[in-house]
Amino acid sequence: MSAESKPSAAVVALTRGGADVGRRITQILENAELHGREGRVGGADVAFRETTAHLAALFRAGRPIVALCAAGVVIRALAPHLADKRAEPPVVAVSEDGASVVPLLGGHRGANALARRIADALGAHAAVTTAGDVGLGVALDEPPAGWTVADPDAAKPIAAALLAGTAVQVSREAGPGDWPPLDPALITENSEYKIAITDRLTDFDGNESGSDKGETLLIHPPTLALGVGCERMADAAGLNAFVRETLAARGLAAASIGAIGTIDLKGDEPAMAHLAAALDRPLRLFTAAELEAEAARLANPSETVFQEVGCHGVAEGAALALAGPGGALAVEKVKRGPYTLAIARAGAGEIVDAGRGRGRGRLFVVGLGPGAESWRTGEAVAALRRAEAVVGYRLYLDLCADLIAGKPTYESDLGAEEARAAKALALAAEGRDVALVCSGDPGIYALATLVFELLAESEDRATRAVEVTVVPGISAFQAAAARLGAPMGHDFCLISLSDLLTPQEVVRKRLQAAAAGDFVCAFYNPQSKRRRTLLPEAREILLTARPADTPVAICRSLGRPEEAIDLTTLEAFDPESVDMLTLVVVGNSDSKAFDQAGRPRLFTPRGYAGKRAGSKPG
Repeated sequence: MSAESKPSAAVVALTRGGADVGRRITQILENAELHGREGRVGGADVAFRETTAHLAALFRAGRPIVALCAAGVVIRALAPHLADKRAEPPVVAVSEDGASVVPLLGGHRGANALARRIADALGAHAAVTTAGDVGLGVALDEPPAGWTVADPDAAKPIAAALLAGTAVQVSREAGPGDWPPLDPALITENSEYKIAITDRLTDFDGNESGSDKGETLLIHPPTLALGVGCERMADAAGLNAFVRETLAARGLAAASIGAIGTIDLKGDEPAMAHLAAALDRPLRLFTAAELEAEAARLANPSETVFQEVGCHGVAEGAALALAGPGGALAVEKVKRGPYTLAIARAGAGEIVDAGRGRGRGRLFVVGLGPGAESWRTGEAVAALRRAEAVVGYRLYLDLCADLIAGKPTYESDLGAEEARAAKALALAAEGRDVALVCSGDPGIYALATLVFELLAESEDRATRAVEVTVVPGISAFQAAAARLGAPMGHDFCLISLSDLLTPQEVVRKRLQAAAAGDFVCAFYNPQSKRRRTLLPEAREILLTARPADTPVAICRSLGRPEEAIDLTTLEAFDPESVDMLTLVVVGNSDSKAFDQAGRPRLFTPRGYAGKRAGSKPG
């Protein structure tokens, strides 16, 4: 699994003291979330009520867990769910004072390395007990990033032999010589126990015919660089099949591909994204000038390609650029239909540097919710922590300041929404991970629609190649509904009363339709210093179709310290009491308002009372 696709760690704290250490750990681990026990931990990314159930749910979901509590608590919570140790996520217990770090499960699936990383950062002790790590100083089934162990089960007999003092035979055809770091006294020229480090296919790559399969540990280092090209909108599955068949025919292991490279013009091709996902390897993009710098090393330079894209070779050039100055072509350009590929091997003792070139770029359009930390989703927190740059209106940047401290930020005025969206896309098109922040939900009167408008209109292929993820947030109407009770319990509509982008006659038409349909209404952008007419008109339009005592909720600054909610009726509602920080909720003809122990409540029946009445014996 690539780093990009690994699930983020859940740092679970049960107390305030544990949360203090947990926050330090979330700064150590990329994309980690702080999960806090309700009533004990404030400001957590995710709140939970019952510890055992929450830990079990995280474990079943495959989430790495760092628990700030006694190891026994974690053991009792997870014991009923233990099954295949090869599939379990890493689980680490950390004492609440941060002094001890204990990997409990998934030692060779990242827990030991995770424990050491946390311990090093906290100045703590990592209590690693796995035999190989303790006795050999290395876990043979947990290679460095980018390396692949073909059959992790084969590591056990090899490690057992080494721990017993039996020397093993190591054959190294590719990659640097510093992994695995074994005592030279334990390496011999002839042994029944073998470690083979190669980027070539062998009998042990899924071939069960080897009688001593369990006594040979096959390791593939990331020494191969794959360069690819394709015609416009070529079939995605076809490129994957072409690559795999070529690798097999040349006796090369797909697991040794360190990265995939192509010209930046191809960054928006579906075939490229599909191939990167299928091989679980990063796609790196190069400019024509960067590829042309490899012209002297090309085996098959093409004037035709140069005339078309500005370099003499895409596939060979990209493979060589990834392999580095010491690399050389292992497979010269091969063409099949709309596809071309070439494979380069890194220089002796080297691996492919997957940081060369640039990525496609990612844009996270993030909804922060109404403003309260407790209403930020875990996905939003992870996206903001992952982002290299953040774009937004200053108020929105302030709402997430705790998650973006130290990162480059780009702000613009409240009315400059298009400039913000364009800036975020431009930064992402450079290959960066960028977050564009909005309040509420990005798709509800916010910037997601503008991002996609700009994408649809753009003719820049780097911009079209940006991977866009919309991260939903709690919208103001949802926050208001939660505070009030259940005003949206039946059909409802959302209407913006701003005429800055929508003509007033269109707004009036929608108000009339909502009145005729007896929809519960939530009014966004209800009134500003300049816009003073549509909210009074909305009141009059609704009064023509529903009772004068229809409840109206005036919800100000939801989720912020100055939050205030008032209930009135449609007849008594005064539009002058409303500003741009207010959401107005108007019930339908069946909505009910009441006072619950001093708290205003509003709900809209859905018909359950009639259903109950109809079920009574006659």
